Amino acid sequence: MTSAIEFKNVVKSFAKKDGGVQYVLDGVNFSIPAGKTTVIAGGSGQGKSVTLKLVLGLMQADSGRIFIHDQDVTGFRGTELEQLRTQFGVLFQGSALFDSLTVFENVALPLRERTKNSEDEIRERVAATLAQFELTGHEEKYPAQLSGGMKKRVGLARAMQLKPSIMLFDEPTTGLDPVMTQEIYHLFVRTKAEFGFTSVIVSHDIPKIFNLADQVILLQDGKMDVFDSPEEIQWSDKPYIQKFVQKTMGDIYQSHLVE
Repeated sequence: MTSAIEFKNVVKSFAKKDGGVQYVLDGVNFSIPAGKTTVIAGGSGQGKSVTLKLVLGLMQADSGRIFIHDQDVTGFRGTELEQLRTQFGVLFQGSALFDSLTVFENVALPLRERTKNSEDEIRERVAATLAQFELTGHEEKYPAQLSGGMKKRVGLARAMQLKPSIMLFDEPTTGLDPVMTQEIYHLFVRTKAEFGFTSVIVSHDIPKIFNLADQVILLQDGKMDVFDSPEEIQWSDKPYIQKFVQKTMGDIYQSHLVE
């Protein structure tokens, strides 16, 4: 199966206040299959968001190699890195909308910054996207006027403007109530089915988020365990994974697609 993202022996560490070193990623290896949904889970401070930052080149690994669509991007800088990032769409935890821009202007921003499209072309493209994400009629609103779920929709609409091949979701349902969380999950499923991108989701919403997963990666103490399905996690004989299952998944877990 073709890989969209691959880590080979990647190490990332940070200095500790006591002068020691904390290895957030300690020689990890994993592959994220193209066109599938991978969920990265683990406790707070275990390196989930660090992994996304390494993928985007916002951080550099201490050692090891990172591949995007079989291209070694480990040493990318400057123009190479900027070009690489056009392959990604990112939905941040807080949606990261610009408060001083309207919904229309937020969604149009990637097109204005990274394309040579005319203003008429941009308006047509943004209008189509807003309709697709059920945002028509909200073009002139500012983020402060939107509900949490609406902000997520706008953030996703903006992320899709450059038609990315890989979407990264960093805690996409934080702060949403259960009903709105379920609505956002349905939106993810519909959007992925339409665009066919590779999806990487970092989330604490376990086990619900596993309903979307084709693959699950668990992070603990610098190491990664990769599972081809959420069900496989339950059969691990590693004590920390057994504890994770007991705490988050219960005795019997069976995933299903959000319909």
